[in-house]
Amino acid sequence: MKLFLRYTVVMIVATILAGCASESSTTTSNSSPQAPDVATVDGSVYLFDIEPEGAGNVIKVREEAGTNDELLVVGRIGGSSDPWIDGRAAFTIVDLSVKSCNDTLDDKCPTPWDYCCETSKLPNSTALVKFVDETDQVIRADARSLFGLQELSTVVIKGTAKRDEAGNLTVLASGLFVKQK
Repeated sequence: MKLFLRYTVVMIVATILAGCASESSTTTSNSSPQAPDVATVDGSVYLFDIEPEGAGNVIKVREEAGTNDELLVVGRIGGSSDPWIDGRAAFTIVDLSVKSCNDTLDDKCPTPWDYCCETSKLPNSTALVKFVDETDQVIRADARSLFGLQELSTVVIKGTAKRDEAGNLTVLASGLFVKQK
């Protein structure tokens, strides 16, 4: 009898666990579809061959642009030790007037794009850039691979301004020019 009870309890527990595992895998696959491979996204449609004229620096654009304003902004990729949003065509840029750590000859910082020597200036000198499709959804591909970018790349971004409650600027980007060093 004890053996029968043990066997029954084991079978019930196994059935419950199998049901839970099956349910969670179904939920996971339905709620978060796989991001497309970079090869399926054509980043070239966002790239400008020549630099657009009239780009404002990040500080000026932050001060002047309102939500839904079309804009051109220039900045350098950085602002933290990891300025990228993994798996998305998104990153932060910093105003060109703010010095990165490698702009100081004696600085040996391993991550100069984090601007750790200028942290007090960062809150008003950065913008989040998100490359979006025609429905304003962030492109599901890594910006570094998609556009050949790296930390401290100087970029000109064309897009539409969005503001949050705190006044932070996000640029819904539709175009990119990468300046050569």
